[in-house]
Amino acid sequence: MAMLALPTNTKIYLAVEPVDMRKSFDGLCAIVIDNLQQNPLEGHLFLFRGKSGNRIKALFWDRNGLVIFYKRLEKGHYKWPKNTVHSITMTSVELSLLLDGIDFTKLKKLPKYDAVSAL
Repeated sequence: MAMLALPTNTKIYLAVEPVDMRKSFDGLCAIVIDNLQQNPLEGHLFLFRGKSGNRIKALFWDRNGLVIFYKRLEKGHYKWPKNTVHSITMTSVELSLLLDGIDFTKLKKLPKYDAVSAL
């Protein structure tokens, strides 16, 4: 299983539209600014998928520089949510599932327990 250790306050943004996987730091930063309306230097993680669906790139600012994480599935395709907005946020658990090739969009979460209303 692929695992990234991220600070607890890191938000994870998934770009819904496929991008050209030839893009590097500057090209991905431009997408983050123009399409996702975010600042790539705030320490959040931004995920991008190629058109073929078997490659993803992650862009992350780690204190003093940008990092790109790039992964290719040898078999199958990443399951990407279909949405009308430019990006969605995801949890670190969903990120781990995605990197492991699991379709996290079909998983159903149990409702959160509310101790106050249970009394």
